[in-house]
Amino acid sequence: MAVVGLTGGIGSGKSTVARMFGALGVHWVDADDVAREVVEPGTPALKQIAEHFGNEILLPDGGLDRAALRQVVFDAPEERAWLEGLLHPVIRKELVRQLHPSDYALPYVLLVSPLLLETDQHQLVDKVVVVDVPVDIQIERTMARDDNARDQVQRIIDAQIPREQRLQKADEVVDNSRPVSEVEHRVDELHNQFMVAFGR
Repeated sequence: MAVVGLTGGIGSGKSTVARMFGALGVHWVDADDVAREVVEPGTPALKQIAEHFGNEILLPDGGLDRAALRQVVFDAPEERAWLEGLLHPVIRKELVRQLHPSDYALPYVLLVSPLLLETDQHQLVDKVVVVDVPVDIQIERTMARDDNARDQVQRIIDAQIPREQRLQKADEVVDNSRPVSEVEHRVDELHNQFMVAFGR
């Protein structure tokens, strides 16, 4: 079973492109969803996070207060490194489990991850597809979607791998600044290409 990695900067439209692959019958695993699952109430990871940072990063219902945690780690590189050191191996293990469904008919699955190239997740994939848009579109889309201030979005973009570097590492690129019909056509094209390359 081949794995195609789908990545892109914040606001590039990874989920939209993933849904287009999904409409063609492709099974996809979202690393963001997995990252949420591994810190749900009762998980060992959440227990360790609460022990390390204190209960102020917990919500009244015992869930993780992501905004509070983000605040703590964003300007503290050593705390961020500790958190990543804890979570990345747990996330990776769960991704591996979900990427290999036993009853799957197609020859490839999709791993959707914003940190595909920043972490060792790229080692799980056979091809890298980058969803790309110009930075100004990234900023506009993210501000509209998440109700974030421009400088906050810019800081998130600055913390991610630079756009040029991401494009250099791509096997294929989907230009998501194009009209939807063109993006859908590109996804169809890639799907057919992967079906041939990976054996059906």
